[in-house]
Amino acid sequence: MPDHAFSPTRGLLERWSVDSPLLNNRLGDPTEREVLVHIPPEGITAMAEGARLPTIIYLAPFTSSGPARAGWKAFGETIPQRHERLVSEGKMGPAILVMPDTFTSLGGNQFVDSPALGQWSTWLVEVLKPAVIRRYSTNENFGLVGKSSGGYGALVNAMMAPGCWGAIACHSGDVGFEAMFKPTLSETLTHVASFGSAAGYVEHVRQAAKLSGPDFHSLMICAMAASYDPRQPTTDNPIGIELPVEARTASIDTEAWNRWLAFDPLVMIEAQAEGLENLSGFWLDCGDRDQYHIQYGSRSLTDRLSQLGIKHHWEEFSGTHSGIDHRLDLSLPFLANALK
Repeated sequence: MPDHAFSPTRGLLERWSVDSPLLNNRLGDPTEREVLVHIPPEGITAMAEGARLPTIIYLAPFTSSGPARAGWKAFGETIPQRHERLVSEGKMGPAILVMPDTFTSLGGNQFVDSPALGQWSTWLVEVLKPAVIRRYSTNENFGLVGKSSGGYGALVNAMMAPGCWGAIACHSGDVGFEAMFKPTLSETLTHVASFGSAAGYVEHVRQAAKLSGPDFHSLMICAMAASYDPRQPTTDNPIGIELPVEARTASIDTEAWNRWLAFDPLVMIEAQAEGLENLSGFWLDCGDRDQYHIQYGSRSLTDRLSQLGIKHHWEEFSGTHSGIDHRLDLSLPFLANALK
């Protein structure tokens, strides 16, 4: 049986909110977002003595959010508990750990700018970073860490905003869309067909009392469409969600699919490598049995990074896409050291 973390959180765990029109969106989701910040006791003491701490922003995976990671968990530990344990064990220096609420009505966030979901990439740089700097004694070195969609967000934001992020850690982040998403588009099309369209399906889900098992995957694919290929809104499609496949035969719409691929890190790196070249720390890992087949794209990415001479730390571990919070025991110390 896994160990349960009984230790109380003894450091600072603070909640505040920030509002910004950058998050205006077609979903009608709120633009004011809650932010949780954790600083371990050693960090509080250090700041009282004049020290400035590095900042690590945690980007949540799909169907989760930052505040959820501070909640009690059976046979596990919260991220604040993990932070305090790693510092007390001498495995990392204290940091300012930031956990923003980035959830959307489509179930998650890819942390890119989209009129459908909001300008999340810009928000991270222009709203969240300055808000943290105003409130805390930071050394103004910021890192991003996340798993799955959050890992993807860390990776692509380093590329999209060169110089804004000092170090990143990407755990099983979305890489290799051809292997990840393309094989599942027909499955999604079948699931949404009875609702007339992806837009009709999303409206149904938003009105439903509960979600079925298949809904989670189909809603995720619709969220990807809203992130990577938002269409002009219409009366029948106010959010602008369309799948990159032809409805009758499920054949790929090449132009639409290419718009998705423009957000695949394997494609982005060819034109946007600068942000990765200048990182003080770059962690990349993935399980060898990932259910979304991300290991294949990750292997290709690390090969290409090596070819380009971009320094990074790559690990392929024994595991799947699930139950990998223990990987934070490695990445959080890595980031804290890189951001000193």
